[in-house]
Amino acid sequence: MPVTIARATLAQVPTLCAIERSAVELFRGNAAWPCYAGMPIPPELLERAVARGLVWVAAEQGAPVGFVWLDDELGGGAISVAEIDVLPAHGRRGIGAALLEHACAWAQAAGYARVDLGTLADVPWNAPFYARHGFGVVDKGDPAFARARDRDRENGFPDALRVFMSRSLAAPAPDAWTAWPAPAKLNLFLRIVGRRADGYHDLQTVFRLLDWGDELRLRVRADRVVVRVNEVPGVPVESDLVVRAARLLQAEAGVTQGVEIAVDKRIPMGGGLGGGSSDAATALVALNHLWSCGLDENALAALAHRLGADVPVFVRGRSAWAEGVGERLTPIRLPRRWYVVLDPGEHVPTAALFQASELTRNAPPATISSFASGETVENAFEPVARARHPKVSAALDWLSHFGRARLSGSGGCVFLETASLAQARKVVRQCPAAFAVQLAAGVEVSPLLQALARHRGKVAPGQPARV
Repeated sequence: MPVTIARATLAQVPTLCAIERSAVELFRGNAAWPCYAGMPIPPELLERAVARGLVWVAAEQGAPVGFVWLDDELGGGAISVAEIDVLPAHGRRGIGAALLEHACAWAQAAGYARVDLGTLADVPWNAPFYARHGFGVVDKGDPAFARARDRDRENGFPDALRVFMSRSLAAPAPDAWTAWPAPAKLNLFLRIVGRRADGYHDLQTVFRLLDWGDELRLRVRADRVVVRVNEVPGVPVESDLVVRAARLLQAEAGVTQGVEIAVDKRIPMGGGLGGGSSDAATALVALNHLWSCGLDENALAALAHRLGADVPVFVRGRSAWAEGVGERLTPIRLPRRWYVVLDPGEHVPTAALFQASELTRNAPPATISSFASGETVENAFEPVARARHPKVSAALDWLSHFGRARLSGSGGCVFLETASLAQARKVVRQCPAAFAVQLAAGVEVSPLLQALARHRGKVAPGQPARV
């Protein structure tokens, strides 16, 4: 029976935890059994990995039978296999091998230099299995594995049983697919302080970049053709900002190559989370590298501004205080925070909100200090969105039971800021079925800039010494 591999969803997390508990039964009788038996997967960590797109599920007829989970906290250009499990009843059918190769192929496309893992040397489906897939034993005394060994000691895992392995990944070939993140953003406040002679509005806002978003896959062509290879519902190819960004860069830099583009949309459209703008920025940054255009960040940001007011912040890749139409950016350091983002499933057209007669267009200017103190938190579009979009209003009302709910951008997604992951998860678990919910963390450096550094090879691979 054919097996399909796709990114996991939050709804699948309980099933994946159950698969892990079934798979661990295979270790009964092994010296590591007591540790494995008492150390189930923390659901909150798996949920975060799923939300960030780092977990893939193998399914038969829609039912999960195995999964692989990658962990990118190693740094140094490496990513690790945090967990890979297959239901025992589906063992020895190549499902684990397919999951492992899928994860390694994605890691290579995303610019990682190697894949690491910790496993058991004396179990056939552990170290010998990985050895058949290009992994070699490495020195477990290497500092790269210090965190994993500390965790083993905390959980009572016998160090003598543990072996660490690595698989080096070559840089993607010039004509291979590469993977690039396009993170979402939140507007932590939004104030309109005037109207310009050209009809645009002067704004003040704070853009907060998140660790969750869309993904673009790009493959360079030898000709000058720019083509989007998959359908994006509601976005015709010719008006797609991603396609427009690629063609703009191509024209400005005199590029003689083309590109195939696949867009994995996870950010809801019309939600005020910047999905289209972020996708366009990712196209500019990634293609500037892949086409060897050589444009610096300022030049790319100038091109980005021609595509939309929100695009430059994604090119620059840091949370920022923004003024003007959103193009005058001042980097701002924000505290570590978690966000519960609700999508009420109601598209809110930005143009209609800007044209609303009841919109406040002449608010007094705010300051960074007034924002930092918590005095400035409002969104000028929120009263209009509430009045015209009942689902948005309902989402704000429900989320307000847990704290200060806010509209992002011109909506219709709403969000709640929390100081801890536990607090955010508590809200997520109570979310009504009427809303789609996403849990995300704010980041100081965009996942896009981190991916660019990997692809440029500016992150030291740090390959541990083989033994």
